[in-house]
Amino acid sequence: MNKKRHIIPGIHITGRVQRVPRVQDLFTEYGGSIKTRLGLHEASESVCSPNGLILLEMAGDETPIFELAQKLATVEGIEVQKMVFEHD
Repeated sequence: MNKKRHIIPGIHITGRVQRVPRVQDLFTEYGGSIKTRLGLHEASESVCSPNGLILLEMAGDETPIFELAQKLATVEGIEVQKMVFEHD
C-alpha cells in the first residue's frame, strides 16, 4: 500500500525586513497550495527580531511544495528545510 506524505516546509529568514517582499510574492504565487502558515519571530514593544521562522502546511500535489522550496532557497538569507511525515 502507498503511504501518503505530509510535508511541512520550514523557512528560516535572516534580514527579515529586506526579504519579506520576495517571500510574500512567492507565498502569493503558491497561495492555492498553502493550507496553513505560521510565522515565528521574537517581538516586543521595543524590539522586532531581524530573523524569523515560517512553517507551512501545504495541501494537494507535492510538486508545488518542492517548487516553492527551491525558489525560496535561491533568495539570499533564506534556508529551507522540510519535515516529512508518512501515513496511511
